[in-house]
Amino acid sequence: MKTVQYRKTRASLPEDFYERIKPNLHSRVGSEISLGYRVLELGCGDCELAQMLHQRYKQRVTGVDINDASFPTRDVTARARGPLRCVKANAERLGFLREGSVDAAVSVWALHEIDDPLALLHEAHRVLRPGGEMLVVDFPRGSLAQTLWNERYYSPSEVGRMLGRTGFKNVRVKTIERGQVLWARAFREPAEALVS
Repeated sequence: MKTVQYRKTRASLPEDFYERIKPNLHSRVGSEISLGYRVLELGCGDCELAQMLHQRYKQRVTGVDINDASFPTRDVTARARGPLRCVKANAERLGFLREGSVDAAVSVWALHEIDDPLALLHEAHRVLRPGGEMLVVDFPRGSLAQTLWNERYYSPSEVGRMLGRTGFKNVRVKTIERGQVLWARAFREPAEALVS
């Protein structure tokens, strides 16, 4: 088993660290948004998380990704109005979803891949119902992922600022899994707060 030395804590982690924590991480995401019935996954990739959320929590899940090459099967994508659908679309422009039409939105390993992350967060805010939850899970700057793939990752404070700038309230950002995963929760303001 190969280990990788990375700068942030000078600790060694196996190269497959993220693959090893994926089942636990998916369960944690599911537990976090389990009360939402209509769920949107932004940057769904192969729709693995969307399928798990639908199967385990009986949620209606729409996965969105700009590339449909890794969608599981054509029958999943064909059921456009079914309880689980994977849609080829740009997550920065969700015109096919009405305002306030989802209970929870989640983005796992995708925020750093987006050309305009503020546009994605604005759209997520728009389609969430009042009081709906946004969950962002990504690789933080300075993590093992930085050593492995050297992409543009955000710090927890940067993600917190982006969520605040796009209208989210009660923003909480932290790192989990030995500092290797950024976990950000935020909410669209409840309807009663908008009236007062």
